[in-house]
Amino acid sequence: MPRRPRSLLPDGCFHVFDRGVAQSNLFLDQAHFATFMEVFESTTARFDWTCHRFCLMPNHYHLVIEAMRPKLSRGMHRLNGTYAQWFNALHDRVGHLFQGRFGAYLIESDKHFEAVLRYVDENPVRAGLCASPEDWPWSSAGREAAR
Repeated sequence: MPRRPRSLLPDGCFHVFDRGVAQSNLFLDQAHFATFMEVFESTTARFDWTCHRFCLMPNHYHLVIEAMRPKLSRGMHRLNGTYAQWFNALHDRVGHLFQGRFGAYLIESDKHFEAVLRYVDENPVRAGLCASPEDWPWSSAGREAAR
């Protein structure tokens, strides 16, 4: 059965996420996090996204992105594809890095938007990786606190 094309998503603000295949880690060290951020920042610029929040966790990530519908799919293809190629080349591996397609939920109200921002910010705290969102360097909250 064919998959539903992503282009059916309306323009808007999305909670986007993906995780490693079999819940394996996507980011093994600081260089992995930094490389993903470089690819993410260039993708954001290239596809005219507005990033409201991000959080990179060892085995998954969350993004809150404002995007036009066709640019979301093309940008995510570039983001995940470029990072997976880099990761696979570095570790002399082949095959999928990400578990299926990325997930994207349309944020439909201000209340929903605020709840998603809190969820993304609190992700490393709930996982026991830090005491407060500002302590996690691979997130919007951590980046803002470091300034």
